[in-house]
Amino acid sequence: MRNIVKELQRLQAITKQLRDPINGCQWDRVQTFASLKSYTLEETYEVLDAIDKQDTDELKKELGDLLFHIVFYADLANEQELFNFDDICQSVADKLVYRHPHIFTDNQTQKPNWEQLKQKERDQKAQYSLLDDIPKAIPALMQAEKIQKRCASVGFDWNDIIAVLDKVKEEINEVEQELEHPRQDPQKIEEELGDLLFATVNLARHLKIKSEQCLKQANKKFTRRFQQVESILKQKNITLIDATLEQMEAAWQSVKQLEQIKLNSEVNKND
Repeated sequence: MRNIVKELQRLQAITKQLRDPINGCQWDRVQTFASLKSYTLEETYEVLDAIDKQDTDELKKELGDLLFHIVFYADLANEQELFNFDDICQSVADKLVYRHPHIFTDNQTQKPNWEQLKQKERDQKAQYSLLDDIPKAIPALMQAEKIQKRCASVGFDWNDIIAVLDKVKEEINEVEQELEHPRQDPQKIEEELGDLLFATVNLARHLKIKSEQCLKQANKKFTRRFQQVESILKQKNITLIDATLEQMEAAWQSVKQLEQIKLNSEVNKND
């Protein structure tokens, strides 16, 4: 069995060498916390993509890339005498022990109240608002869900799914009203569309569905169907540029019918 500590130390040494101001990599040595943000986000999504594909070999590589970013951030911080990799490990270990007293203390009968523990942490940081520590950089759908869950934890929430659905319908009506206005205000339309998206996330949350994953699945389905539309048109020697909307719509409906036939066939096999 390989020595995990040794491998981690090797990764840290490689990172430090890449950051060497004289003999290091020109790209690595000029990076900052801010410049790495978009790359870290990209690596995170690549990890998630490997999980969705159930490609464990690719997942191993992508997790390695993500770990490199953490080591990189730690090296940047260490250079500025802010913190180091050990501090990062200690911080998360302390937090996990604190949030799991039923696991790491003698009192193993009482399960913790997560929101009470988190509120205590916010109080210790002199955090004024319940929503202050929700990350601003995460995708908007995830951010909306976190805001709603945090508010729900103190009772600020709809009582039943019908009320949530009614709110979605109300927001659709308000979008329609703005679109029917004689002098459309783009900013007002954008605001109402935002309210509609926020209400839709709320509906998904009440249905125990992750909005981000839900939209990803919709994107995946649309992409699959549109690629089949392209294939159908190509078989007819029609390019997308030359195709009429009617031809594309006919191909789209054909794709949907074929999917339904396939689905019905699979259901019949299982009966």
